[in-house]
Amino acid sequence: MGTNGEDERSESSKKRAGAAGTERSEGPDDASGETASEERHASREGGRTFPGVPESQTDDDEAVMFPETGNAAPRSREGTDHAREGAMQTDGGSSDGDSCSPNTCSCGEKTADASPEAQAQDKRVATDGAGAANVDEMGELGDLEFTEPAEGVSQDVDNGAPDVRVGVPEGADLDTPEYSIRSQMNDIETPDEKTWFMELDEAVIDEGRCIQCGTCVAACPSDSIGVGEDDLPKLVKMCTGCSLCWDFCPRGGMRYERQWKITGGDDNVKGAGDPITEFSAKVEDDWTDGAQDGGVVTGVLATLLEEGEIDGALIASESEEEAWKAESFLATTEEELIANAGTVYNQTLALGNLDLKQWEHKLPDKDWDDLSLALVGTPCEIEGIRALQDFDWDYQAQNEGIRAVDYTVSLMCTKNFNYYSLMGEQLEEKRDISPEGIGKMDVLNGKMMVYDHDGEMIVEEDVENFHDAALKGCDECADFTGFCSDITVGSVGSSDEYSSVIIRTEQGMKAWDLTEPKLDYHDLEDKSAVGKLQGWDKKKAFESLERPFDPDAPRFIDYTDHAENYGTALNPHDQGH
Repeated sequence: MGTNGEDERSESSKKRAGAAGTERSEGPDDASGETASEERHASREGGRTFPGVPESQTDDDEAVMFPETGNAAPRSREGTDHAREGAMQTDGGSSDGDSCSPNTCSCGEKTADASPEAQAQDKRVATDGAGAANVDEMGELGDLEFTEPAEGVSQDVDNGAPDVRVGVPEGADLDTPEYSIRSQMNDIETPDEKTWFMELDEAVIDEGRCIQCGTCVAACPSDSIGVGEDDLPKLVKMCTGCSLCWDFCPRGGMRYERQWKITGGDDNVKGAGDPITEFSAKVEDDWTDGAQDGGVVTGVLATLLEEGEIDGALIASESEEEAWKAESFLATTEEELIANAGTVYNQTLALGNLDLKQWEHKLPDKDWDDLSLALVGTPCEIEGIRALQDFDWDYQAQNEGIRAVDYTVSLMCTKNFNYYSLMGEQLEEKRDISPEGIGKMDVLNGKMMVYDHDGEMIVEEDVENFHDAALKGCDECADFTGFCSDITVGSVGSSDEYSSVIIRTEQGMKAWDLTEPKLDYHDLEDKSAVGKLQGWDKKKAFESLERPFDPDAPRFIDYTDHAENYGTALNPHDQGH
């Protein structure tokens, strides 16, 4: 019995080693290490690598049995117990293995005769487990393909447009949710230093105090603010709460009288400012017939272009779709400047149009950092651009345009108008004057004057009659003469066909010196007229401002301080605004 048992165990071990390849038996017939080495070598040559098995032997030379793992760890002890049970049955003296089932046999003798279903189940048992999914049976990493990340745009999906959302469920609304969604998501309180676009909306835009300068659009470092169909700033994607739109708004967080002082010095808040010099001037050229007053603004810009001082000038142009509606336009030639000479009495959100990509087709082929531009705007727009340039922050799409502005020209301004209220309600509906029939408009000496295309005056009324069409925020402005600009140009203080010109900076003096040969000029005719209108404008502002007028206070006003003075809501974004 002892001899037969040893022979049977040895033979069974050989069979299992040959069939499964994961067990090793050393008995009388497999005593030499050389034989074992040959078997292991043959196993490797078969194209499969098997885990090493410890060489161990019991005192009575019985083979150590190891469970079949199918090249993966068993999922439970159940598989191990089955394998151990099969080994015990074979050791018990059964040479034919009748007690093994096709699905649990560890000797390998029955599986060849098993049904296809049984063989498939046997294969699943052998391969099931927590094996690595990204390597082959040899442990080698296969060929991998990597998608190159997109640069500067969203990832292109299925060769579609990178800015188009894909796979949107039918009926889903992906518009930016209102700020009350934050309250539904968590109970985290807004940090005190956070100021959101919603505060600007609450305190300035919804209150009708927006002056449409576009500073908030330019200031946004995430390009989250655009322009709505009503020509007012609008949130177009999620706000980050950086506070810059609030800080730089001349009717919100920016104390504009402090900006005057930073720009022009201690004396810049008295009278008509602290100019270097003042003139009454006009351009001596035929094209001035279509210009406003003496055509000085167009003359200065044309000279700067001709001398290579600037690559373009951001000015106002009349819309091709709507008569007398102003739009921002980048003029890069003298012909474009002359074609757009004159004044249009509504805002263009000029600072929101400093994204150079929209003017790329007109700009010279040079690095944007090397571009030089002139900006013509109202005093509030010049206050905004000067404040933005004081800080070396990234203003995203508008950044290069903001940095490129080297010359600023402000137009004397007591108030501006909402286009649809002025041209539609006041002139067309109330006075039966079609915008298409208007050739020129002017506000002078407290009068609104409108002319037809033949130069005949068709309206001359007190400008106060048009108060309902004026931008409400203009009442709070005390900057009639553009304290922050390089050059101020207007009609007050000079006779017909002449422009009043105030040079405020060395940069403005440079532009004047280049233009002087083309000008007919003399000392400003009536400085007192300019001073009186400046004083009237300041008095009006003091009556309208709900906050203290203080040129020595910090430049930026906290929203909480503004809310205390104006009675606006704190944290409107948490109230489902």
